[in-house]
Amino acid sequence: MAFEEKIKQLLDLRVQTKLGGGEKRIEAQHSKGKLTARERIALLLDEGSFEEFDMFVTHRCTNFGMEKKEFLSDGVVTGYGTIDGRLVYVFSQDFTILGGSLGESFARKICKVMDQAMKVGAPVIGLNDSGGARIQEGVNSLAGYAEIFERNILASGVIPQISAIFGPCAGGAVYSPALTDFILMSKENSYMFITGPKVVKTVTGEDVDEARLGGAQVHASKSGVAHFVSENEQEGIQMIRKLISYIPSNNLEEPPVFDCNDPIDRLEDSLNHIIPDDPNQPYNVKDVITGVIDNGEFFEVHEKFAPNLVVGFARMNGMSVGIVANQPNYMAGVLDINASRKGGRFVRFCDAFNIPIITFVDVPGFLPGTGQEYGGIIVHGAKMLYAYGEATVPKVTVTLRKSYGGAHLVMSCKQLRGDINYSWPMAEIAVMGASGATAILYGSDLKKMESEEEKAKFIAEKQKEYEDKFSNPYNAAKYGYIDDVIEPRNTRFRVIRALQALATKKDNNPMKKHGNIPL
Repeated sequence: MAFEEKIKQLLDLRVQTKLGGGEKRIEAQHSKGKLTARERIALLLDEGSFEEFDMFVTHRCTNFGMEKKEFLSDGVVTGYGTIDGRLVYVFSQDFTILGGSLGESFARKICKVMDQAMKVGAPVIGLNDSGGARIQEGVNSLAGYAEIFERNILASGVIPQISAIFGPCAGGAVYSPALTDFILMSKENSYMFITGPKVVKTVTGEDVDEARLGGAQVHASKSGVAHFVSENEQEGIQMIRKLISYIPSNNLEEPPVFDCNDPIDRLEDSLNHIIPDDPNQPYNVKDVITGVIDNGEFFEVHEKFAPNLVVGFARMNGMSVGIVANQPNYMAGVLDINASRKGGRFVRFCDAFNIPIITFVDVPGFLPGTGQEYGGIIVHGAKMLYAYGEATVPKVTVTLRKSYGGAHLVMSCKQLRGDINYSWPMAEIAVMGASGATAILYGSDLKKMESEEEKAKFIAEKQKEYEDKFSNPYNAAKYGYIDDVIEPRNTRFRVIRALQALATKKDNNPMKKHGNIPL
């Protein structure tokens, strides 16, 4: 064969590969409102930056007539490219080829890019759209999943791992995304579940469709499996690009720093009036967050799940930070099982990837009740406690209003190695609120009183006495548990100065294989 013919053969094979499962299957993909595997990569990466691996890989299965169904690339597009000039590795499952089903060769392609990403210290982004295990390949398909899972586990905390679900993701396939740091789902066409509606109907008798069983809204609000939900794939891909801008490429690097045009000493006067006079009246903590951070740009994580706790990324003087804040607008900002899971996981991610943590505290306690106790609030609450106590990144805490009991301890208190702990002057740091404390401290005295008028007067006096003692931050400041009481409008400047002072912080945990976090 002449040299020119060999080049033509190569070019023809490349054209063939880029057609995936063929024009008809591509049309079917588009008719569902879905992009193809290659279209997704083109949107995700900087133009012209994609370098593909294993374009000519095929499966080796001869069972059930599979030798007659051979496609170049074997149903997954893999390689590397850049996002805003930064290196990332990517795999994109191709539903037009055998429904994106995973077999031995398919899995090896994914494992190759994951191994390469670990070697060079770059994030891995997986775009999932697959019918699951390739049944024709039997145990080889299962082994392929396990090979991927093992790499997800070893890469955890070393390089960022991001999963986008743009189609079906069912059975064993769900565990790879579950092992990654962030999961994004699109409202249309994406779903995740261990067993599908038909199996659920057979085993439990429940009638449920794919969306109600494992759709984006379910996993964003009920299970907490999905961290982000996009209206469509295009928006989802832009969200991934934005997420990447806040995080480092690996655990040995610092997060990207951007030029900041928002003055470090900007005073936010609205914060001096944001806390209501009535301690039981809510306000939106996101107004505090956006008032303090650079240009009010807050990239929220897990927005629909456990809204009593707000977490997400922002920048302070161009530096990436993780924000954790109680939300008085929802359930008074109380901590419960879901909020503890959400907060603990986010804090651990920030700590793994050198992202400082800013905590805004307004928490009346943990949610009481049998539902919470039977659900294991003790263990789940301990996750957040463990995460803060283990974290060695800079930690700056600002107590806005209430900080009561065990919840005070969980929210990055000084004893959990909080580096700099500030308080607003209206903060209350105590074991509990005045009403509950009075009932416990003076319950026996109240029993001796016959007159309701006498009781009411006594309660009012004792509550005022308790409030005078604890309804301010100065008692905690007296012991050094609060480093300074600050004017709310000056919070931005004080937090940024704290972060600058902590830039060279070194904190070490005892040598060990790993801790046994309460799970």
